[in-house]
Amino acid sequence: MYYKETVRQMYDIGIGSLMIIFVVNVFIGAVTAVQFVYQLSGTFIPKYYIGYIVRDMTIIELAATFSSIILAGKVGSNIASEIGGMRQKEHIDAMEIMGVNTSSYLVLPKIIAVLLVIPLLVSVAAIFSIAGGYFAVIYSGAYSHEEFVQGLRSFFRPWNVCMMYIKALVFGYILTSIAAYQGYFVKGGSIELGQASTRAVVYGIIVILIADYLLAVILI
Repeated sequence: MYYKETVRQMYDIGIGSLMIIFVVNVFIGAVTAVQFVYQLSGTFIPKYYIGYIVRDMTIIELAATFSSIILAGKVGSNIASEIGGMRQKEHIDAMEIMGVNTSSYLVLPKIIAVLLVIPLLVSVAAIFSIAGGYFAVIYSGAYSHEEFVQGLRSFFRPWNVCMMYIKALVFGYILTSIAAYQGYFVKGGSIELGQASTRAVVYGIIVILIADYLLAVILI
């Protein structure tokens, strides 16, 4: 039962979020590249630095943080609504009467699924973001392919990738646990369920941003 539920959650969270991850990160990468092209114009900084800046900004900050914020809105609200609906319809009470550990069965597979899937989504987000920056710079005619690729290959630190995955795991646990808590302990009717879903998104985003700052201080 736990295995099937975990696989179902991995499919819903992973496959169901690919499109929004693709759209958001492609344009974030493109905007980052265009902004830095504007900032570097007229300076003596080598042109290949644009690829280096886009790569590190994406890996260190943009891919993990923006993807987790988007998933806090999409996945967090779904988790809170799903568990909260079961609480209101007394499905959770019925499962407890049958001896099922409801907190474990309803929450644990979601946390495991998120911890397995979000690092993969963040990896895909980083690829999409760098690709968006590449196409925005190359097809605008500001930089050449060789200059951007040279920047991608310059000053690479493997620790930055480790930092990205650490952030992905921490943010995934935060958004899932907060959403599950809001849904599991919801009381009242449909209005309260909507409020719990909203709180799950708002609290998740706030805690993710706080954790982002703390991790930046600790890891960098």
